Parts: sequence; structure tokens; C-alpha cells
Amino acid sequence: MRWLGRMFNTRDTLVRLTLLDLAGVGYLVFCTQAGRTPTVTQWILAVGAFAAALLLHRRPVANMVVQAALLAAAIALLDDIMINQVGASWALIEITIGAYRARTIGLAAGLLAVVDLTNTIGDSADRVAAGVVGLALEVGIPLLLGLVIRANWNLARQAQERAAAEQRQHESESRAARADERSAIARELHDVVAHHVASMVLRVGVARHVLTDLDPRVDEVFDDVHGTGTAALGELRRLVAVLRDPDGVRGDAALTAIEPSALPAAIGAAIDRARQAGITVEADLDPAIGSLDAVRGMAVLRLTQEALTNVAKHAGTSAVAHLVVAVRDGVVHWEVADTGRGGVPAGVPTGGGLLAGVPTGGGHGITGMRERVEVLGGRLEAGPSGTGWRVRTALPAVVAASDRAPVRSVPGERGAPADSPAPEPV
Repeated sequence: MRWLGRMFNTRDTLVRLTLLDLAGVGYLVFCTQAGRTPTVTQWILAVGAFAAALLLHRRPVANMVVQAALLAAAIALLDDIMINQVGASWALIEITIGAYRARTIGLAAGLLAVVDLTNTIGDSADRVAAGVVGLALEVGIPLLLGLVIRANWNLARQAQERAAAEQRQHESESRAARADERSAIARELHDVVAHHVASMVLRVGVARHVLTDLDPRVDEVFDDVHGTGTAALGELRRLVAVLRDPDGVRGDAALTAIEPSALPAAIGAAIDRARQAGITVEADLDPAIGSLDAVRGMAVLRLTQEALTNVAKHAGTSAVAHLVVAVRDGVVHWEVADTGRGGVPAGVPTGGGLLAGVPTGGGHGITGMRERVEVLGGRLEAGPSGTGWRVRTALPAVVAASDRAPVRSVPGERGAPADSPAPEPV
């Protein structure tokens, strides 16, 4: 049935009629009645039928009229009218399957029936009756075949429409489910995380005004913590806005990514914040990072913030961190290496809350960096180097899902063996 449907596809009309013409030529050459050689008149009417079928394959009604006229001539001039009968009957099939109105199909069938019945003019009643019965083969079967094919086409089209409707419904339900999930996450972020961060910012602000005659260094720390907490609240609010209504903030780079031209300044701010915590940072930034796309630009910024946070937390203020961001052939090469091995001196606030806007303590820093890099098609490498600790990656310009490299397992904490389950730094 699939082959039949393909054979009678409207796009394959020319191929179908070409095969029909070849079959007619074969009949004239090999299968004429009683082995008789076809006459010149028979060849002329047959070639006329073949040519009309090919030239008028996109105009079935005109082809029907021509084939009926050729059949009438064959009835008057020939004994063997098989070629012209098949040509006229096939023209009726093409009209029936061609989405024409019932009136057009009825007129075409009536025309063919009248022409066929002219073959019985002057015959006995028995031959006339036989001619009428023969119309079942010459008119009835083409009509039936055309209607069956047309019905199959309609069924196939309806099945496709139903499948498309079901797909749209499934996508709509999936979007609704994702929207519900985003709303739930947004509520948790707003009610739990934002509440506690706001409380901490408020208490630090109160402490700045209540406690007087503080050491300027302590006052500077209070100012930094207050500013970082305020920035974290702003980012939380933007994240909640994205979760609640992604379409409403689409195109706003401040909410979804970072403007390429703002990337150097944002990285510079992260470096300044690390230096305020007492870390020596040497930066080698390629000017080409100002032309990165927003997604990779945001990845570079977040990786830099996280890496400098980890340097402050694990290497201590005596360490020197070297940041390299370079763009070569469209690939972003990013690396942060430090020279420190010691812990953080007591009393120096150098945790994630200071540099990245998140609380310090055991977390999933390396895991988050690794996942962010993997999504962009890169591979994160992190581990001890000759003088300290190094984290690096390369973000490709174009990412194909099939080309994404697996992420190598790395130690989670300084000094921990590669196979130890120690928690990763934040």
C-alpha cells in the first residue's frame, strides 16, 4: 500500500505516465492481436495518446478530452482500440485522484462512457448490453481506483495533522511543566535564599552604624561584605525574574548573559575584588575578549570569579594568581594558576561570599565550573601544578553535540588524592 501511494503521488505524475507509455509501446510491439503488425493509423493514434499523456500530465482535464477524442477516432478507424481505451481510462484516474470537484469527475466519467458506447451503435441489443456491462471495466474500475487512492491520501494527511497536533500539545504540556518547575524554584530562591541574604546585608549595615571607632581595615571589610551582599541580592532578583517569566526578560543581557563589550570591565571588577581580599593577581587579558558572544563571555566571567574565590580560600593571601584569557582562532583559552599551598590566615574574609556573592564552605564549585564548560563543548582541567594549583579550559567557537568531549575527573580539593571523595571547594 505504501508503494501504491508513492506510485500515485501527484509529484510523480510524469514518471507514472512515462511508464504507462512504455507499456503501450511494448503492447504494440509484442502483444498486438493475432500477431498482426500495427497499422500506420494505429501507430499514429497511439503516439498521439502517448504524447498527450506526457505533455498534459499537469492538466488532467485537457488530457481527458484529448484521450477521449483519440478513443473516438480509434473506434471509428481501428479494430484494436486497446491503447486508446487504456489512455482514456487512465486519464479518468488522474482526474479522480487530483482533488477535483465531484462535478468534474462525473462529467469526465460521462464523457468516457458516451465515447465507449459509440462502439455499439448499430449493433444488436445483446452487443449493446455487453457494451454497457463493459463500462464497469472501462469507467467503473478507474473511478473506484482513483477514489480509493484519494481516500488514502486524505487519511494520510489527517494522520499527519493529528500527529502534528499531538506534538504541539506535548510541547505545550512540556512548557507548562517547565514553567511550574521554574516557578517553584523561583519561590524557593525568593523565600529562602534571598531572605537570608537580605537579613545578612541588613545586619552588616546595622553593625557599620552601631560599632564605632573600628579599625579602618575592619570598616573596609564591612563595606565590602555589605556591597557584595547587595550585589548578590540584585543577581538573585534578576534570576528570579528569569525563572518566573523567561519571555519577559528575553534579550536583556543583564539577566541572561553579559554584553560582549562589558566583559573586560566585569573581569576587571572580579580581579579588583580579589585584590581587595589581599590576593596578588596578575592578569593577561586578550583585547579580543570584548568581541566574544554573550554566552561564552558569561562563562569566562563566572569561571574567573570562581577560580579567584578558590585561590583566596585555599592558597591564602600570600599566593600569586596568574589569570590568562586569550582568543586564538575563535577558541577561548582560559587559565588561572597560583603559587600558594597554604591555608587562609585567620580573620581574613576571603570566601566565596566576598568574591562570588555566595556563602563560603563546602560546595560544588569545581562541579559547577565543569558543568558550565561541558555545556559549551569544552573540557575543564584542574589539579596541582609545579608551584601550586591550576585550572584551565578551552571553549570552542562552534559546539556540535556529537563532538563534546567527556570531562576528566579531577581532585576535588587541594592536597587530596585524585581518588578521594573530599568535598570540592566553592
